[in-house]
Amino acid sequence: MTPVRVLAVASEVYPIVKTGGLADVAGALPIALKAHGVEMHTLMPGYPDVMQMLSGGDEIRRWPDYFGGSGRLLAGSRDGLDLFVLDVPHLYERPGNPYVTADGVDWPDNGVRFAALSRVAADIGHGLVPAFVPDIVHAHDWQAALAPAYLHYDNRPRPGTVMTIHNMAFQGRFDRELIGAIGLPWGSFDVRGLEYFGGISFLKAGLQFADRITTVSPTYAQEIQSDDGGMGLGGVLRERADVLSGILNGIDISVWNPETDPHIAYRFSAKELAFRAANKAALQQQFNLNSSPEVPLLGVISRLSWQKGLDLLLEAIPTILSEGMQLALLGSGDRDLQDRYQAAARANPGRIAVVIGYDEILAHLIQAGSDALIVPSRFEPCGLTQLCALRYGAVPIVSRVGGLEDTIVDIGEADSSGHDATGFKFAPVTAEALAGTLRKANTTFHDKLTWRRLQLSGLSTDVSWRNRAGDYAALYRGLIAARRP
Repeated sequence: MTPVRVLAVASEVYPIVKTGGLADVAGALPIALKAHGVEMHTLMPGYPDVMQMLSGGDEIRRWPDYFGGSGRLLAGSRDGLDLFVLDVPHLYERPGNPYVTADGVDWPDNGVRFAALSRVAADIGHGLVPAFVPDIVHAHDWQAALAPAYLHYDNRPRPGTVMTIHNMAFQGRFDRELIGAIGLPWGSFDVRGLEYFGGISFLKAGLQFADRITTVSPTYAQEIQSDDGGMGLGGVLRERADVLSGILNGIDISVWNPETDPHIAYRFSAKELAFRAANKAALQQQFNLNSSPEVPLLGVISRLSWQKGLDLLLEAIPTILSEGMQLALLGSGDRDLQDRYQAAARANPGRIAVVIGYDEILAHLIQAGSDALIVPSRFEPCGLTQLCALRYGAVPIVSRVGGLEDTIVDIGEADSSGHDATGFKFAPVTAEALAGTLRKANTTFHDKLTWRRLQLSGLSTDVSWRNRAGDYAALYRGLIAARRP
C-alpha cells in the first residue's frame, strides 16, 4: 500500500476546540486513516485553548508581518493527532467561540482570519515544511475553502485538493474589497471564481477550484445539487457533479462506547441491555423528571434552530404530553426557541425538562438513558447524534433528509431494504408528521419485544470510521493517480 500524505485544514478539532460536528470529524478521521496508509497532519488556528495545549510545540516558521501582525507556524501532537498550528495572536487570541463575539455576532475580520489559515495551508502544500510535503490538501468547510483557490492562482506545481462540505448553510460571504487584503488577484472576482451575488464566497471558491468535492452523506450530495438544497450554489455543484461524492461520517467509537463510558451512570452492552434502566433513572433524576421506567423518555441534543426543526418539536409537545411521554432537551441557539422551551418546562414540571447550553458529560447520559432520540431537522448533511444513539440503544426518531435518511432504517421499511429496522423516519418535515411518528413510537415502545429488536439492531450497526475512512483513502489515491502525467 503506497503511503499518502494529506494536510487537513479545519477551523476546529475535537477534543481541542469544538462547536459542532466538523470538530468531531476533524479529530477522528486522521486517526482512522492511519490503518489505510494515510499520514494526515491537521492545520488549525492558534486559539487560546490550542496554544495552551501546544505550549511545547516546535516553531517551524516565523513571520514579522502575517496578515497585519506577527505570526508563527508551530508543530506538535495531541491525542494521536499530528498538528500544525497557525499562531497569529491578532487574529486568533480571543476568548470564547472561534467565530463570534460574546454577543453572538461574527467577528468583523473573519474573512482575514480564515484567509490567513488557507494561505498557510497552500504554502505547506508548496513545501513550506520540508519534512511534510503533502500529496493532498483537504479543506473542511468555508473557513478552509480558500486553500484550493490560493493553490490555483499561485500557478505553480501543486498537490491535489479536496473540499468537504459539512453544511451548505455556512458559505463565508464577504465584500469584494476583501480580495486585495487577502492577496488574491482581482481577476478572481469572476463568476468562475469567488464572485457571489456581487460579493465573494469562500465556499464557492473551494467548490470551483478543488479537484474533488465531498460532502458527508450520499443523500445530501444529491440534495445540494438542487436550487433549494444548494442555497445559491446548486448550479456550481451541478456543473461539478462528476467530482462530487457523499461519504458518510462516522463517530469515534472509543469515545462513544457504552461498555467503557466514564460519563454514564451504569455501563452496559447489547448483552446487558437491561442495565440501561439505571441510566434512564439517573437521567430522570438529573433533569428533575418524574421517576418512572414505564414512561417513554425522549432525548434531544441539538442546536436550537430552524434548520434543526426544533420549532416543529415545540409544536409537538401537546402530543408528547397526551401520549404520556417525557422530554429531556440539551441545547442552545435561537433565543426565542430557548425561551419557549424553558416556558414549556416551567409549565410541565416532571414531564418536560430543558438545559440550555452544551455539556459533553450530560450528552453522554442522554444517549445512554433516553428511550428515543429525536432529530427533526429540515436539512441535515449527516448528523452525528443519531449515530451515537444507535451505539447506545436510544432509538432514533428522525426526518427523511440527508444523512438521517442514509443512516436510519425505518421500522416500516426493514423488509424492503434488506436491513433490520433501527428507528423511525418521518416526512414531510412538518409538526403534524412528527407528531404522528411520536404516537407510532409510543405504541411501539410498549411492545417490548419489537422495541428491544430496534435497540439491538442499532447496537449492531457499524457507526465507526473504519469503512468511511477507507472511502477517503480510496478518494485520495484515485486523485493522485488521475493527476499523474
